[in-house]
Amino acid sequence: MTVLLDKPPNQGQIPPTNTHIIMRISTQLASLALALTTSLATAGGDGWMTDFEAAKKKATAEKKDLLVDFTGSDWCGWCIKLSDEVFKHDAFKKGVADKYVLVELDFPKDKSKQSEATQKQNKELQKKYKIRGFPSILLMDGEGRPFAQTGYQAGGPETYLAHLEEFRAKRVQRDEALASAEKLEGVAKAKALVGVLKTLPENQLSFYSEITDQITKLDPEDKSGYIAQQKLKEAKAKLQSEIMGAMRGGKPETAPAMIDKFIAEHKVEGKEKDELLLMKLQINVSIMTKAGETDKALAAVDSYIADNKLEGEAKQNTLGIKMGPLMNSKNFDAADKVLDAIIAVAPDSAPAKQASGFKPKLAEMKKAASAPKAPNPAHGQPGHVHGKE
Repeated sequence: MTVLLDKPPNQGQIPPTNTHIIMRISTQLASLALALTTSLATAGGDGWMTDFEAAKKKATAEKKDLLVDFTGSDWCGWCIKLSDEVFKHDAFKKGVADKYVLVELDFPKDKSKQSEATQKQNKELQKKYKIRGFPSILLMDGEGRPFAQTGYQAGGPETYLAHLEEFRAKRVQRDEALASAEKLEGVAKAKALVGVLKTLPENQLSFYSEITDQITKLDPEDKSGYIAQQKLKEAKAKLQSEIMGAMRGGKPETAPAMIDKFIAEHKVEGKEKDELLLMKLQINVSIMTKAGETDKALAAVDSYIADNKLEGEAKQNTLGIKMGPLMNSKNFDAADKVLDAIIAVAPDSAPAKQASGFKPKLAEMKKAASAPKAPNPAHGQPGHVHGKE
């Protein structure tokens, strides 16, 4: 599912951590300072560790997995909801007690309660695990290898525990598939190992480099198709970088043509093509929104859904693109209808639950926008805003 992620209000990125670490501190004191932070209060309440290496050792010793929460405890709305609705409840803590060691890696705006060692650790882990939004929940084995990634889920502790069990089954699937692959040789083993990688979070495959190395050696002629997939993945990463460069450089109108060229040159089909075309739609809608062409942007989304005969979650996620131009034009009533449309497609789905959860927030925004504005004080008086006479 697409998880709604929060970003700091002032920068649009994860808050920077303090990098001014005292250079003369000894290794022993640094380790001690990090260990002591495990006793400090965490957003999730009791039972959460903050020392990642200590948590890995504990998980290995107790034959448990790790549940690692990358959070922004004092600014990230969805992080706070996840903590209040799930992590702080005894039902959740009892449900994970025999299976997971809980780890909180917090990126608060107020760092007064965090040691510099903890800040340094968290920043390094954020980079290592490619965390780009909050909350991000990684499920890992005792070695720190992720086997699943998720975020906020509505429904309370019981629903979340069931959600985690689905992912825990993937860990069992991973281990069984690895054991089966070890009984094979050559290309057959390579294909089995490719199957293992397909069960894992794509953005975390760097933690399974020993498997990718084996595949390359076992299948030099790429009969499994894995090498070709990796080359396409690298090409897509380059394309995304070029698109970001165009957007930041004030030339977003060049991005759709880049995507069309990429699809033609690499003969992209299937799901990969669908993802690229959806990206193209999002860019075009963004361009139209910026130009004030709200109706044109909404029509583009409707045409895309109709032309591709989208159903289910694909239709819901595409409908969600309409929220950008509608919120930009402060058309809250139309935005509310889009949320209703998302819910109507599949009321019990994750996108529907997210849409339902956003409706109260939308109502608040509509109320605030319609509230009478305070008069601008006279020129020279406190609070006067120039240009609003």
